[in-house]
Amino acid sequence: MLSQDSEEYLMFSAARIELEGVLHIPAGVIPSPGVVTCHPHPLFGGDMSNNVVLAICRALAWAGIATFRFNFRGVGKSQGSFAEGVGEQEDVGAAIAYLRSRREIDSQRIGLLGYSFGARVALPVALREECLQALALISPLFSASDWEQMKNYLVPKLLLCGNKDGFVSSSEVEHFSQQLSQPWQLEIIPGADHFWWGYEEEVARRVSTFFSTALKSSKAKR
Repeated sequence: MLSQDSEEYLMFSAARIELEGVLHIPAGVIPSPGVVTCHPHPLFGGDMSNNVVLAICRALAWAGIATFRFNFRGVGKSQGSFAEGVGEQEDVGAAIAYLRSRREIDSQRIGLLGYSFGARVALPVALREECLQALALISPLFSASDWEQMKNYLVPKLLLCGNKDGFVSSSEVEHFSQQLSQPWQLEIIPGADHFWWGYEEEVARRVSTFFSTALKSSKAKR
């Protein structure tokens, strides 16, 4: 439960705007590993209070891992406006930098998670952020070029999708994931669609297990 960690609502800077975020610090674990979470598409109701994002924050708190969820520009109290997934990459980079700056966080054990649109935005940031030790991508809305860019990315990767997803083909995710450099793992959840209603705890459990393992290891090679 979220009651097991402290929640701090805050504003942080990204380029020339201020963004809204919530930092969850697990009880009794300082410094702790940390994970930045990126929410689904803001033009279709996605925000940092998304059902999947919140379930993951709860699970990671129980596992002793801090999380930083935030609203992309133009969402909630975050300043700015939708930037076609390009400006949002600046938001992700700023969130990572902020999380690493906190004294409660072990800056050498940082992960990144993106869900749907959040996965599409998180990927290019992950490819250039050398501080990251793990990357989780849920229902990734990827093009063939996105998969191509990720081929030689050596940081531990988790890919998660449902076999009833109407936006992301689980068979395509399976096909492209086979071409990725190790280490990677793919989880296809029977019965789950793109929105994961009723499957939140299942997703959160698998994500928590992945980050708990990946963030215990030494700094990953790239």
